[in-house]
Amino acid sequence: MNGLLGKKLGMTSVFDEKGNSISVTVIEAGPCPVTAVKTKERDGYEAIQLAFGEKPERNETKAMKGHFAKAGVKPARVLCEFDGFNVGDYKIGDVIIVDKVFSVGDKVSVTGTSKGKGFQGVVKRHHFGGGAITHGQSDRTRAPGSVGSSSYPSRTFKGLRMAGRMGGKRSTMKSLKVVRLIPASNLILVEGSVPGPTNGYLEICREK
Repeated sequence: MNGLLGKKLGMTSVFDEKGNSISVTVIEAGPCPVTAVKTKERDGYEAIQLAFGEKPERNETKAMKGHFAKAGVKPARVLCEFDGFNVGDYKIGDVIIVDKVFSVGDKVSVTGTSKGKGFQGVVKRHHFGGGAITHGQSDRTRAPGSVGSSSYPSRTFKGLRMAGRMGGKRSTMKSLKVVRLIPASNLILVEGSVPGPTNGYLEICREK
């Protein structure tokens, strides 16, 4: 799949040609410079590496500074390889913009890091119903209940749903429709929501 890197700007709503209101996510997609071209002869596979966002040089390693200097770009926040491009059409230093990859009506998959919620209990994390509030109990409303038997098997099964850290994981929303493109501002509007907080970095891949 080919695609671009971008940043989530937030959500809004637009109207289609029939006057229906559509909830969309506004994504700043690109421009993304090409920082490496992978070929089958040299690397064993074909792909191009794209960069997005700026990063202070003082926070970058010496090796990566040289990598970005070779491409003639500033250190970037995000690097990602896409294997759907024809590598023969690109060289290091080329810049790919949003309307060269996407069109209105395309279906895309958007990948990002979901919002971190910290340590949460089973009611919020796994949608447990909680305990009953009758028969005099007053402090077990949001408790998970029994987590295992006493005599057999005398242990807690692996993978049992319990309290723990919630969110902050890589997540993908598939088959989102491209509603509108604004090339002058490098914006793409996709129907529905995408993972992550505002200003979170995303990978937008065009589905076949």
